[in-house]
Amino acid sequence: MIIVHDTFICKPGNASKAAKLFKEMMGDNKEFVRVMTDVTGQYHRVIMVSQYEDLAAWEKAQERYMNQSKEMSAEGGSASGEKKEMEKMKDFQQMYTGGCREIFKVW
Repeated sequence: MIIVHDTFICKPGNASKAAKLFKEMMGDNKEFVRVMTDVTGQYHRVIMVSQYEDLAAWEKAQERYMNQSKEMSAEGGSASGEKKEMEKMKDFQQMYTGGCREIFKVW
């Protein structure tokens, strides 16, 4: 199993907004584990934690995410829900200044 930490350094005042957005967006995702915000260390961090069986499963999830707009067109009825979710995320890039991804193997 692998655990993935996607860390975003948010602009001041946006960390809690981003955390709530992630929680709302990822709540039904089976790979999603939790959203964390900093208590100590660098300020304004939001960490989205997810887990996958292996790196191949993570790569497959990344491929799904990158091709989400194509899949929305092909799926018909369920596309409207996904379109609403993507609409909520449209302003997310304005909320953060940078970030990183860490992938850990669980032993």
